[in-house]
Amino acid sequence: MLTRIDHIGIACFDLERTVDFYARTYGFEVFHTEVNEEQGVREAMLRINGTDDGGASYLQLLEPVREDSTVAKWLERHGEGVHHIAFGTEDVDADAGAIREKGVRVLYDEPRRGSMDSRITFLHPKDCHGVLTELVTSAAPSATTDH
Repeated sequence: MLTRIDHIGIACFDLERTVDFYARTYGFEVFHTEVNEEQGVREAMLRINGTDDGGASYLQLLEPVREDSTVAKWLERHGEGVHHIAFGTEDVDADAGAIREKGVRVLYDEPRRGSMDSRITFLHPKDCHGVLTELVTSAAPSATTDH
């Protein structure tokens, strides 16, 4: 069962400049940063608020580190902006399977590692009214690291 909006992914050309904008304009602070080599991105997670299920909602700022990454290709076609929406779930495997049974294409056969050691998969945007949709199961709180 989907429990919250986990994050909104925003593709950007310059991570520091984009983080600075969100900090100056809205007062958001960086909760976590990392480089995800598998996905070819450097990212910053800006925590917006806590949620009823003990999770949180974030803005995820994504800067490509390789020209062949999905985010780099997306930026080339669309420019900076909203890249995807992610919904939190207690069980990404079960929810991805249930959604697949309803005819929606799930992009990964098995969930992959996402930000802060989460488990993730994506749903095809053509099956979700043009929106790239991510499903996220957060890691246990003790497994995550700050900054």
